[in-house]
Amino acid sequence: MKNDLLLLTTAAIWGFAFVAQRSGMAFIGPHTYNALRFFLGALSLFPLFLYSAHGNRVHRHLRQGKWFEVLLAGLFLFGGSALQQMGIVYTSAGKAGFITGFYVVLVPLLGGLFGLRSGKRGWTGAILALSGLYFLSVHGSLSIAFGDLLVMISALFFASHVLYLSRITVRFDPVSLSIGQYLVCAVLSLAAALFSGESIDSSSLAGAFPSIAYGGIMSVGVAYSLQIVAQRRAHPTHAAIILCMESLFAALGGALLLSERLSSRELFGAALMFAGMLVSQVRKRVRERAER
Repeated sequence: MKNDLLLLTTAAIWGFAFVAQRSGMAFIGPHTYNALRFFLGALSLFPLFLYSAHGNRVHRHLRQGKWFEVLLAGLFLFGGSALQQMGIVYTSAGKAGFITGFYVVLVPLLGGLFGLRSGKRGWTGAILALSGLYFLSVHGSLSIAFGDLLVMISALFFASHVLYLSRITVRFDPVSLSIGQYLVCAVLSLAAALFSGESIDSSSLAGAFPSIAYGGIMSVGVAYSLQIVAQRRAHPTHAAIILCMESLFAALGGALLLSERLSSRELFGAALMFAGMLVSQVRKRVRERAER
């Protein structure tokens, strides 16, 4: 239950960050936004890193060659974040939310290729959650435009990130792994911003600062770190289903912050998403009782 609450909190922070994410892009480019928010996310955790005295452990990990695992986690995170951020420029928010939600199905699919079984209830929960995402986020016909394709590929990276974290989190302390993957993602985002010629000035930074602050401290520093802590014990398919609730919280954020209202169709989608999470939860409880 504790892990579920951590994952749900992560989804809520990510969902409400959607408003900040859209607002920030009005002032700066997608790669610049990602670079700044991931640098800020790493910086926000650095006092905790110093307080916890993880330096010796990190040095030991580097000597053992575990830096490669941190690098790979950062690469998955960069791929998903960069492609999603670029895709939002070219597609609607509703389509982006639905297509990103494909990682709910991709997690058990990719996990099956590596011998990780999710079970019938895991698949049922994933399909229910994905169906809910459709009704919540998509209005009108769904066509695969350039932006849609970018977001679809980002979903593959996010699914890989969820699965990969499930494999390596037990070998790292959460703070060190969080800072490491954030710095990798920030450096790669900065390189992409320079390569693509994104311009930035003081007035743009001032306008985007509130969005960068929320995206860096809350969405990256807090939420991604909570994800790492929770996934030390959570099944990846179960984790993916709860994390996809970010689309629901994005809709709630729009209602609370932008005075938007959920239609009956969107409410139906939200109900399906909750049903998917509950079905996955039943699977988890049945397994826990069998192991006692």
